[in-house]
Amino acid sequence: MDSTDHLILIALAAVTAFLPRYIPMLFFSTREIPDWFNEWMKYVPVSLFTALVVKSVFLSSTYHIELLGHVNYIIAGVIVILITYVTRSMAFSVLAGLVAVFVITTFF
Repeated sequence: MDSTDHLILIALAAVTAFLPRYIPMLFFSTREIPDWFNEWMKYVPVSLFTALVVKSVFLSSTYHIELLGHVNYIIAGVIVILITYVTRSMAFSVLAGLVAVFVITTFF
């Protein structure tokens, strides 16, 4: 693969990343979005994030359920839940979760 192929690959990746974001914006910018749709969309980020976390914490690489397979992640998750409840800050909770996983996996 030479540099021209790399440039074509980068351009195609940019278009592929751009179009799924631009087309809905173009479509919905001229229309009124119903209230029920906005209410429903509030739950999408939470459900996607939950699905990602549950998969990485409670499933093995062969997709078998392991309730105590990643105890360090479970402990870090409990720490993050407590910090989130107290501070209500998403940024601080994410940073605390990263630090908690680092400390727990490094020292325990």
